[in-house]
Amino acid sequence: MVRRQRDTRSENLLYTLTVRYDRWRREHAGPASRREPRTRAILFGAGSAASTLLHSMIFDPRSRYEPVGVLDDDPARRGERLAGIAVIGSRADLATAVERTRATAVIFTIGNAEGSLVREIRALALAAGARFLVVPETSELLDHDLGAPDIRDVRITDLVGRHRIATDATAIAGRVSGKRVLVTGAGGEIGSELCRQIHRFGPAELIMLDHDEKALQAVQLSVDPRAEVHDPSVVLADVRDAGRVREVFRAREPEVVFHAAALQHQPLLERHPGEAVKTNVLGTLAVLEAAEDVELFVNVSTAKAADPVSVLGYTRRIAERLTAGFTDERTGTFVSVRFGNVLGRHGSVLATFGAQIADGGPITVTHPEATRYLMTTEEAVTLVLQAAAVGRSGEALVLQLGEPVRIDDVARDMIELAKEPIDIVYTGLRPGEKLGETLFAPGETDRRPHHPLIAHVTVPPLTPSHVSEAATLSDTRTLADLCTTPSLENRAA
Repeated sequence: MVRRQRDTRSENLLYTLTVRYDRWRREHAGPASRREPRTRAILFGAGSAASTLLHSMIFDPRSRYEPVGVLDDDPARRGERLAGIAVIGSRADLATAVERTRATAVIFTIGNAEGSLVREIRALALAAGARFLVVPETSELLDHDLGAPDIRDVRITDLVGRHRIATDATAIAGRVSGKRVLVTGAGGEIGSELCRQIHRFGPAELIMLDHDEKALQAVQLSVDPRAEVHDPSVVLADVRDAGRVREVFRAREPEVVFHAAALQHQPLLERHPGEAVKTNVLGTLAVLEAAEDVELFVNVSTAKAADPVSVLGYTRRIAERLTAGFTDERTGTFVSVRFGNVLGRHGSVLATFGAQIADGGPITVTHPEATRYLMTTEEAVTLVLQAAAVGRSGEALVLQLGEPVRIDDVARDMIELAKEPIDIVYTGLRPGEKLGETLFAPGETDRRPHHPLIAHVTVPPLTPSHVSEAATLSDTRTLADLCTTPSLENRAA
């Protein structure tokens, strides 16, 4: 033990001397070989990511940063050296450390930190007069190890969307590895991320289905940049076409299905409820009826299906109930996964606010007290896969990350990041909108037996006959009634 400690101290000393020599060599290099001056930076977080990053910052010629200290809230790490750089304090010492080391940047190096911690350290760094930078989340580094070139400016998703998520990769792999997996709506925000993450678990076949040919090609290339346009992994089809859906299932025989195809633009669906029904209700029913022999069927739902008050919520709640209705007659597992707003690229509040800022404003917010549960696309899909591994037939798995966020705060954070004088205009809640977001329907109990971020609730089943009996599914009142109508079994009782 003593010898091992002595060897470790010797290695640390050698590394420190190497770092000092490299710094001296760069400072005294001749004009022809001298590089641009590096930005003096303090790292916050002394974990494994910091150690990897420090080595790259010091020795990678592309690095623009000179590490001058590390901060960490663990008092036991005070005085420790990472890659030759000393841990000089905690977050309480940030302002002093910036002044003493003459650092002009603070780099946040905790890749799986909560957004609240990112916001706090950012505020301290800016108050100390330092630029605030971050390293990407682990999910962003798909094809390489963390290095100095990955250091970037903070994004709004770092401030409101980062959450610490622990998953059981073995359980997820047990569901999809070596299986024929079909993803509907593969070209959408959630569907495309599902394809990317499922691909990493090594399915026997990944079948990507969508009616949008451009979106299909985009997701195909994001999964495999070398893919050919005639690759059989992509299937051009519309879930509204029940015959075509059955044809795909007969030909490809998927064992696992993630049903992510849906219309979800709430204000638009309020004006065109019949279109919402065709995709969200009848399209879901077409996929369910075709999925006779699957081992696992996951209906990707939304928090708006809990105690719904909009066409979007009604149609997604009916889809949840239809999914639950197939549990008795099928041997596979049929579940729904319900989550809040996703901070994606298309159609999200971030995309809307970003476009409004680029146009010079104003930013439109419905209500100053409106709140939503927010998560990034990567976080949502990671939890969808985890939920799929633990769900039981007839359940909806409710994903909850953090606390509700005021949309007004998101707008103000984006204005601050843009460094532009942008006004905010309050427009009032739109038809079918709530001030806050509901994750659970009345009577649903928040039980989390397998994962702290995944609640299990039982969904009352709805059989296809309920839908076929309806006189018109484009009528909002009819949709609302279908969300609460008893199952056939309950009516018979």
